[in-house]
Amino acid sequence: MITNVSLTTVFVKDIDAAKAFYIDVLGFVERTDITIGDGSYRWCTVGHPGQPELEVHLQLPGPPLSPEVAEMFARARDEGSLFALGLAVDDCRKTYDDLRAKGVEFLQEPADRPYGVEAVARDNSGNWLVLVEHKDFNPADFD
Repeated sequence: MITNVSLTTVFVKDIDAAKAFYIDVLGFVERTDITIGDGSYRWCTVGHPGQPELEVHLQLPGPPLSPEVAEMFARARDEGSLFALGLAVDDCRKTYDDLRAKGVEFLQEPADRPYGVEAVARDNSGNWLVLVEHKDFNPADFD
């Protein structure tokens, strides 16, 4: 039986820079940072301190992906068209102000949606981060 989601991967440009962004800017904590095998593969994960069951794997596009798939992910990442994470926030407008003050680039300012308040930012590799202050909604709210 599946009990929860425990790992997700975000393709980054530089593991050290991404790790610093997720820890220093977003407030995540380091979970694992080791080099595996012959020293060519790095396994680096971070996570939200209030959600210990989920790790975010910061990965360079490369092995174990095929060269073609790695290139596709690198190209999509460099174009800024990869979705990274959806982040639940308790106050989207305040979080937006706090992250902008830390230099985070936003694609969309906080906006009211039927499901809550949403803003869209980029991490320092160009990946999308969607911040949502959830509220109760009804599917009819989308009509």
